[in-house]
Amino acid sequence: MWKRPAIQSGGKLTLLIFRGIIGTLALYSFFYGISRIGLAISITYQQSYPVFLALFSAMYLGDKLKLREWSAIIIGFIGICLIFLPSIDTSSLSTKHHVIGLANAIMTGMAYLSIRGLSTYYDNRTIILSFMLSGIILPIISLSIGQYGTFESFDFIVDTFVWPRADQYVIIFMLGLAALIGQVYLTKAFSHQKTGVIAAIGYSNIIFSIVFGTILGDVFPDALSLFGIGLIIICGVMISWQKKIPAT
Repeated sequence: MWKRPAIQSGGKLTLLIFRGIIGTLALYSFFYGISRIGLAISITYQQSYPVFLALFSAMYLGDKLKLREWSAIIIGFIGICLIFLPSIDTSSLSTKHHVIGLANAIMTGMAYLSIRGLSTYYDNRTIILSFMLSGIILPIISLSIGQYGTFESFDFIVDTFVWPRADQYVIIFMLGLAALIGQVYLTKAFSHQKTGVIAAIGYSNIIFSIVFGTILGDVFPDALSLFGIGLIIICGVMISWQKKIPAT
């Protein structure tokens, strides 16, 4: 940005800040969901964001959805219900975990919608920078507040900072490296193939999350949840095959 300044008209600062904050909060809820309801269900919730993105686009941008897209939304919504509703019959704590997990998909959809609204006013690097800065500032605030007390109702946002152990630095480094490599190959994939095709293939990460989650000790999803997962995959493929879904 210093060597090659952004060329942009600007004028949507509030929306730019909103994009950074909502994207960071989506990550908060995603990591919280992984730690509470398991890898497979958390990623399935996250991957249901095209349902909400399509709805928000119709509501706020006036997009005209085709019959196939409405059908995909209904299929995806049924899939979400098959995973979410049974959790209400267990405990309020479990319900809270699933609500926060589902909130990740809603906020992800809102974040991608805001990118669409910002793209005509700001350089892509500026939009990314807003997300990166928010990802630094919000955790500092959250962890600072956590030093002054325990907030159980907001434990998905506020927590105390704990220095990683020596052996955990290796895992943290591997996490960052894996994310970097994944983004490199995702970018390469989008540069060589249609966006919809790559986005649709991306839903295979739900299958991998079930396998890896089970290996790590997560409870294998029951039949109803597996059926809901299958419907969300079908929904995502139906929507992403036609629409340009932003890369995560």
